[in-house]
Amino acid sequence: MANLLSMQCLATVKKSGNLIHLRTAAFGIDKRNYSSNQVTREYLHQSVVPSMHYQKSLPRLPIPKLEDTIKRYLAAQGPLLDSEQFKTTEKLAQDFQNGVGKQLHEELVAQDKNNKHTSYISGPWFDMYLSARDSVVLNFNPFMSFNPDPKPEYNNQLVRATNMVCSAVRFMKTLRAGILEPEVFHLNPAKSDTDGFKKLIRWVPSSLSWYGAYMVNAYPLDMSQYFRLFNSTRVPRKGRDELFTDDKGRHLLVMRKGNMYVFDIVDRDGNLVSPAEIQSHLKYILSDPTPAPAFPLGVLTSENRDVWAGLRDKLAAGNAEDLRVVDSALFCLSLDDEAMKDHIHISHNMLYGDGCNRWYDKSFTIIMTKDGQAAINFEHSWGDGVAVLRFQNEIFKDTTEKPLVHPGSAPANVDSASAVRRLQFKLDSELENGIKKAKENFDSAVSKLTIDAMEFKKGGKEQLKKSKLSPDAIAQLAFQMGFLRQYGQTVATYESCSTAAFKHGRTETIRPATMYTKKCATAFVCEPGQHSVEQLRGMLDECSKYHGQLTKEAAMGQGFDRHLFAMRYLANSKGQSLHSLYTDPAYAAINHNILSTSTLTSPAVSLGGFAPVVPDGFGVGYGVHDNWIGCNVSSYPTRNVHEFLQCVHKSLEDIFTVLEGKALC
Repeated sequence: MANLLSMQCLATVKKSGNLIHLRTAAFGIDKRNYSSNQVTREYLHQSVVPSMHYQKSLPRLPIPKLEDTIKRYLAAQGPLLDSEQFKTTEKLAQDFQNGVGKQLHEELVAQDKNNKHTSYISGPWFDMYLSARDSVVLNFNPFMSFNPDPKPEYNNQLVRATNMVCSAVRFMKTLRAGILEPEVFHLNPAKSDTDGFKKLIRWVPSSLSWYGAYMVNAYPLDMSQYFRLFNSTRVPRKGRDELFTDDKGRHLLVMRKGNMYVFDIVDRDGNLVSPAEIQSHLKYILSDPTPAPAFPLGVLTSENRDVWAGLRDKLAAGNAEDLRVVDSALFCLSLDDEAMKDHIHISHNMLYGDGCNRWYDKSFTIIMTKDGQAAINFEHSWGDGVAVLRFQNEIFKDTTEKPLVHPGSAPANVDSASAVRRLQFKLDSELENGIKKAKENFDSAVSKLTIDAMEFKKGGKEQLKKSKLSPDAIAQLAFQMGFLRQYGQTVATYESCSTAAFKHGRTETIRPATMYTKKCATAFVCEPGQHSVEQLRGMLDECSKYHGQLTKEAAMGQGFDRHLFAMRYLANSKGQSLHSLYTDPAYAAINHNILSTSTLTSPAVSLGGFAPVVPDGFGVGYGVHDNWIGCNVSSYPTRNVHEFLQCVHKSLEDIFTVLEGKALC
């Protein structure tokens, strides 16, 4: 399934008018008051409104009406099928709606009514991720790279790594103390993002607080995934993995050259260890002459999950305590000895690296290269990009505005050799062979991946908004045009949309390939001389309007993908044979997402990326900025990513030419 960043909805809620749902907290709120010195030293900030204040009253993720789901499903199939195929699919869909589908839908609704603490998609979605047996590398874990610190001297590897570790601890402490600002999407910040409103809403009972925010056009987002950010690991098990969290862990896992080290970054009283001490310990690790291990354990986390589960059981026989130390670490910091050449090199390194200097199962890893380039690579089963992006934004802001160590800072004069422990695992020949095989498999898999990037500099969000067009719709249209120009086809396309405005929401799919984009792409690519500028402009308007509608529906939990998925999951869980809607080749085709896309823009993030979700697909990370549009795209050998980006660039040129009122050549 898609390894997407799932950010789209934060921009989407704006279009969607009212609500959306989320997930319950796993930690309590500490309502003590903190001194200003304590907040400055130990916490990012002290929110007037408790972090989880809105959780209890978040609206629930709606289950769409069955007839709406079938209607939307058929609308999405329209551009992908010829008339005969469509007739077959339409007949199967109507049969499903009137028979088995009606029963499954009613059971799903009844089940949902009995589980008001969560959403109908939460359990099945966890199950889907944790039951997947493919490697998490390339198939699931995405990355988001940090922008450099604006002060170049702070991009030193040791200085930046120390500051990021300190800021991460401050984030964790702020979150666990219940004083992290709640995640809220403000449609009218002048009314809702004010001290006055916050002082008022904090006194509204948490069972009603969401409604108070809604009255001033503010939409609190689900924060129930946040507790899995720290001290968490995906543990491989035969058939289905487990998520492990132990919030008592006070230590950091550091990897360098494939060696694994741990040291405490939180003291016994729960305070941040002095930044100078953390700097000293990281300096010790960076200067440790221990060679790279012949059998680097980290590469096992890139294996097929069942293979890794079997090897981990053997590993646990003599190394249970050290494995527990890895699993319970606050997070992983990977210190890479290589400097980055360019953005493409950064993408390859942050998406997968060398396989040895990572523990891909950790909830997230901060990767820091020799030249201070930084990124987060995260395991996807526990949560979506919303929580990770909030964390990334907060620590970027904290490290750049309030760094705790500086280029001239001297590390503390402490005995790092005693404080830092290098983990040494006992390996037998079977484990050594397993590591060797895992490295061969890893090298083989990543050698097939190509990544390329493109920047379109002739226009962006500002011009599109002035033209009353949705920036996201135009980017998606450019991908449709680009693929049509390159391959002569319209194919299944996936755009990730967060449903984080609902309790325990995860994601919904926007289906950007529509009858409107097909018509428009055909006109621009195949018949440019046959349409006037006004006609082409009219088609752009149609695409934008319909994409806006799909985006709004997905953000509101009114897509069709999750509903159909949940009914199929329910049928499977009962041992019921699947209706022919699910065995229809058209259903398989629309879920074989050749164009898998995800967007994000943030002051903290330079670029994000992920691998294609199918062997003959593209993984398209993109951002529409004020005056430019960027894409970071991956592919396997069956597709030519360089040519695809040239075709996308040409498509954007044509679109902006029409917006300037000029005819296409």
